[in-house]
Amino acid sequence: MSAQTQGHPVRTFVIAAVAMFITSLDNLVVTTALPAIRDDLNAGLDELEWTVNAFTLTFAVFLMTGSALGDRFGRRRLFMIGTAIFTLASAGAAMSDTANELILARAVQGIGGAIVVPLTLTLLSAAVPPAKRGAALGAWGAVAGLAIALGPVVGGAIVEGASWQWIFWVNVPLGLVLLPLSKIWLAESRGASAKLDLVGTALLSLGLFGVVLGLVRGGAIGWTSGEVLAGFVAGGALILAFLAWENRVEHPMLPLSLFSGRAFSMTNLASVLMYFGMFGAIFLVAQFLQTAQGYSPLEAGLRTLPWTAMPMLVAPVAGVLSDRLGGRTILAIGFVLQSIGLGWFALVATPTVGYGSLVAPFAILGVGMSLFYAPVVNMVFSSVRRDQEGIASGVNNAGRELGGVLGVAVLAAVFAAQGGYETPQHFVDGMIPAVWVGAAVVLAAAVASMLIPSGLRPVGAAAEAAEAAAAAATTDAKRAVPETGGKASQVTVAS
Repeated sequence: MSAQTQGHPVRTFVIAAVAMFITSLDNLVVTTALPAIRDDLNAGLDELEWTVNAFTLTFAVFLMTGSALGDRFGRRRLFMIGTAIFTLASAGAAMSDTANELILARAVQGIGGAIVVPLTLTLLSAAVPPAKRGAALGAWGAVAGLAIALGPVVGGAIVEGASWQWIFWVNVPLGLVLLPLSKIWLAESRGASAKLDLVGTALLSLGLFGVVLGLVRGGAIGWTSGEVLAGFVAGGALILAFLAWENRVEHPMLPLSLFSGRAFSMTNLASVLMYFGMFGAIFLVAQFLQTAQGYSPLEAGLRTLPWTAMPMLVAPVAGVLSDRLGGRTILAIGFVLQSIGLGWFALVATPTVGYGSLVAPFAILGVGMSLFYAPVVNMVFSSVRRDQEGIASGVNNAGRELGGVLGVAVLAAVFAAQGGYETPQHFVDGMIPAVWVGAAVVLAAAVASMLIPSGLRPVGAAAEAAEAAAAAATTDAKRAVPETGGKASQVTVAS
């Protein structure tokens, strides 16, 4: 049995929101600072990719391990440990003197974030009454949107006003405040204790590292080089070994049975494709405004606001609508808008394009992203049983981050094949085909979202009533069979 202590909803939300804010802010602050990091540390394209991917790769791989540790040893305790790791690694990143040191610190940051982020949802879900869960998730999505909105602006202001190192120092005081408040405000809870799948974690970590290494190095040293081919072959073999191991181990890191339902598998496929296309494109677009157009970091950050500020405004509405209307159509519309926005940007992008021509595609991209965050959480939770929500959240978050890792690697490879940093025009020559690839992948996410079955279990007050009604109807049907001798139809909840 899991041990649960009801926490205070508002205080729990504050802790979860701040933790989500600093981890979300960190990635987007870094993208704005990439040109400054490239100049200061003399970093190449592959090192810039690893500056982003070192965080997201460890974050993705250790997400479900973090969730399992929280279930076993206490979610509040692990949340605090994860916050401490993230804070210390942020200080390490700030003190880095070389690209390799920065990449290592970013990898440790990712481990801390992997512990913190899924626990924000499980802690919040345990503290908020079911009737208000949709609204709480919408507000949680708005906080993520706020981090997205402020990330480029804050990053630009810090880089321009101080140095890129300070984008990491800002996490330290926030983490130091969060730790004692977590001890005081959060209620401890545990899930079903399960053995840790250390073999699965190792297989997946090394396999993904090999594949991403091949993608990152292929553009620099050739796709048929021994290092690249070894990365692909060894990485692919390890991933296959991971899948085989997960299918036979008693307590898997990734329960493959979750994917037997079309709702869960298609929701996660759509999430992976969205992050692949969108965040691979963001890696290049964030640099375009500075490298190709010559804006300062702050000027570039301010000019992304039509894109990045939209989730803060629209995400809460999307959360409420997903409770009432279901998330499938909302997700599909969001993906289509994102694909249109990326395609529009690719059509108008030149080294000298006026900012006015970028406002509309940026705004469309922002609205499209806004329609993703809260609905996708509802869709994931709606596609599994309540006792599976923690692991389902971990799987979805991990899939998103892995999509982002692969997106950055693949789109950067397309960029490197067609362009480079030598001149603004050369940068745009590489960026445009890469952004078109991103647009196509996000459009594929729209197709995947429409394959999600309708009639999923609602998340909120109706969920409890629906499940109770289904259980009662099933019990009545079973009792009726021996009395009538007929075949009774069971009433089940779609999942």
